[in-house]
Amino acid sequence: MTAAPATIADAPAGVPTARQVRAQLRRARSRHHDHSLGDVLGDAYVIVLFVGMYGWFAISASRDLLDSPTVGQAEPGVRWWLAVAALLAGAGLAWRGLRALGPLLVTPATQSWATSAPIDRRAWLAPRFVLLLVGAAVGTAALGVAVAALAGVSAPAALGWAAAAGAGWGAAALALSVVAQSSRSGRRWPTVVGAAPMAAAALITAVVVLVGRLGDGLPRPGSTPAVALVAVAVPLAVVGTILAVRALPRVDRASLTTGAQFANAAATATILLDPSLLVGLVESRRWRRIGKVRSSRFLPGPGWWALLQADVRRLRRHPSAVLIWAALLGVQYAAALALPGLAGAAQVVFAYLAADRLTGGLRAVSRSPGLRRALGGSDNLLRGIHVVVPAVGAGLWWLLTVPTVDPGPAGLAPMLALGVVAAAFRAGTRPPINYGGATVNTPFGMVPVDLLRQGSRGPALLAVLVLVQLFLG
Repeated sequence: MTAAPATIADAPAGVPTARQVRAQLRRARSRHHDHSLGDVLGDAYVIVLFVGMYGWFAISASRDLLDSPTVGQAEPGVRWWLAVAALLAGAGLAWRGLRALGPLLVTPATQSWATSAPIDRRAWLAPRFVLLLVGAAVGTAALGVAVAALAGVSAPAALGWAAAAGAGWGAAALALSVVAQSSRSGRRWPTVVGAAPMAAAALITAVVVLVGRLGDGLPRPGSTPAVALVAVAVPLAVVGTILAVRALPRVDRASLTTGAQFANAAATATILLDPSLLVGLVESRRWRRIGKVRSSRFLPGPGWWALLQADVRRLRRHPSAVLIWAALLGVQYAAALALPGLAGAAQVVFAYLAADRLTGGLRAVSRSPGLRRALGGSDNLLRGIHVVVPAVGAGLWWLLTVPTVDPGPAGLAPMLALGVVAAAFRAGTRPPINYGGATVNTPFGMVPVDLLRQGSRGPALLAVLVLVQLFLG
């Protein structure tokens, strides 16, 4: 049984409080750096300035692109409802991200010296919870303003309501994710909270695509219902915050360090430009969640037939890959309605993403020399066997999305489909990153050309295919 976290009432005599420990740590850290408060404020000012400048430029450029003849005109109601579906899908993905991060997390040193000691857990975690809550509210408020501005809203009052709605929902999501972090394993409500907006987004997208393909117009509300969103979000944020503060003592060390592993892997993958570091951790967690599987015999046949059956069975034990593959079908049909001028380019990109979700076996074989030696046969044979499933998936996906694009010149569609499979194959068979390549000194600093070349294996071919489709489609 897991012991209950220590509180001030049952802490042994002489144990320092959480505030005293933090004060000692701040004094210890201050002796190892010479940055003044002015330097910190100056760096923060530069970051806020650049985010504001480039953010507003991105919003203005996106508005101009949506109104340009290149994208094509679409019904305002279609774009409005698809934007609602995109926000709901983004909310579901954000919840999954918060659950993966914790969101409360500690470093291994903090776990050993603080959370393992008889220090009041609530007093220790409360300051970082407040910082996360404020950061989530500010970030989602800026996102709400950006979405409203992208939709053409310019009135200060309307932008203020959008900011309030974004801040309320961001704070509510952060607080409820902390409550979920403190819940015992096996509880269903965190999964339901994450799946509900995704299901609503899928339903809205399906209705919009069906109605749009039939040619009927979709109603668009006269104004953004930000007032209703604020009326729901603010009480939810208040209740969620109260529940989160009460749940802080129940956040155990295992959940605090699990998020730290994910955050460290994401930071390392970003710095080293190697997404496989993060993908490996995610796949390891997924297979551990499965726990056990029911064994069944393979159909008799040669060795390559058994490996192909194993690759197909991998998809059955990883249903999210098939779900994402199917979800991208709806995304392609929605993109064809909202951005008709870019439907062909979107088909190429989404086909690559759909095929890439089916390359789990190809990546496992390509990145493990020991596994290839254990399976036997040549490397080309093993990779050829494991590219069958992505190729069939990409071909089927392409055929199902043919009605969303113009036919174009004869032979263009088969060439693009084969190119998508080749891009997914190149990405799946990418060797480990070699960091000893050449760099180029530019006015913007040292640019690791060879590192970028290795990281673009697969996406570079995809970019060429998109250009071909734009010029010939």
